[in-house]
Amino acid sequence: MKRRILVGTAVFCTLLAGSILAQPPASTATCIISATVSEIMEWAADFTAIDVGTMTHQTDVLTGSSTQTLYTNGHVTITADNGTDAELSEVGGDTLYTEYGLLYDHDGLTETGGANVPYAVYSSFIDTGSAVTHVAGDGAVDVTLQVRASNAGSTQADYGSYGATQTLTATWSS
Repeated sequence: MKRRILVGTAVFCTLLAGSILAQPPASTATCIISATVSEIMEWAADFTAIDVGTMTHQTDVLTGSSTQTLYTNGHVTITADNGTDAELSEVGGDTLYTEYGLLYDHDGLTETGGANVPYAVYSSFIDTGSAVTHVAGDGAVDVTLQVRASNAGSTQADYGSYGATQTLTATWSS
């Protein structure tokens, strides 16, 4: 009887040891992942062309606008071209009184944006810059460029086609 108990115990221990050795414990490995996001400031595309229409009376004031998205993950300043390229003029040299304004879809408090810029004559339009404040988690602002054209004072512009190119430049704020 002792022998049977001893043999049974030996068989049981052998089976138990075999099952313990057959399944090693769980093993883990870790990997640390990192990424870097560069400073991003870029326009989604150029603004679409603005056709302010046709002037048919001396007192007409023509307006138009175009909207474009500026992507940024930091504070930026937008400036404008204040040169003669931004003034509506025709081939003969005559000009229209040309003004520009800016609208932002947000004010920079809870979403990226800035303070709207009222119309100003092309030669002084945002010459000191318009601040765009970045808000964490929101990396885009829609910027609407507005244009207004009229006759200066009591003068009447020559007939013909007038054209201008306004360039907005975004730079990093300090």
